[in-house]
Amino acid sequence: MLEAENLMVFFENAIAINDLSIHVKRGEIVAILGSNSAGKTTLMNTISGLLIDMKKKESRRGGIRITIMGSLKYEGREIINTKPTQRVRMGIVLSQERHPVFRESDVHENLKIAGYLQPSSVVKERIKLVFDIFPVLEKLRSRKAGLLSGGEQQMLSIGIALVANPRLLLMDEPFLGLSPMLQADLARATKDIGKQGITILITEQFARPIMPVIDRGYVIENGMLVFQGTREELMDNPEIRSGYMGI
Repeated sequence: MLEAENLMVFFENAIAINDLSIHVKRGEIVAILGSNSAGKTTLMNTISGLLIDMKKKESRRGGIRITIMGSLKYEGREIINTKPTQRVRMGIVLSQERHPVFRESDVHENLKIAGYLQPSSVVKERIKLVFDIFPVLEKLRSRKAGLLSGGEQQMLSIGIALVANPRLLLMDEPFLGLSPMLQADLARATKDIGKQGITILITEQFARPIMPVIDRGYVIENGMLVFQGTREELMDNPEIRSGYMGI
């Protein structure tokens, strides 16, 4: 479904992604593991197309030069230069880290806004799916997003991405800052999302909460691939267990 080959991203002369190749098959839940500044968010921004917009903005204001090289194919089509809005229409949707939401709008309004590219019938159907996966959001549907807890905002952020009707859902560090109980709830929700036929690529610094639900994973350091394998191979690797699972 997704194939990145020899992907490279430079910010001026600093390299953020270094000759990285990954693939995601339809129906999989795949993890990208790495420490802070490993290149995880840059990778997600590259796949979603946000880096294209960042590149244009920096160029207009004479800021840092961003260079993207390599191949990025989605369902066999090269998309390395495809605009982010076109990628959303193709089914590539990013749930960003730090749960960005429309703070002055309530939960239900946030979800409706997210469906601006979809027919109203699809939006209603997707909102129902969000409430099925995150029942707490249905109880809070009239509460302003800015008054939600961090965990509730994270659920809403993922819900916003789901209303956009993704075929490939990108989740950038969704477990960051959540309590162990909320992490467990979100892991179960991630599995439920996968059961809807949605392919998931998820990044995390700490692997333990997501390990039970993923099929495969990649470990990156300084933008480079250092290890890849199935869930079992990741769990059996002592360096992975020590560095990313705290075992």
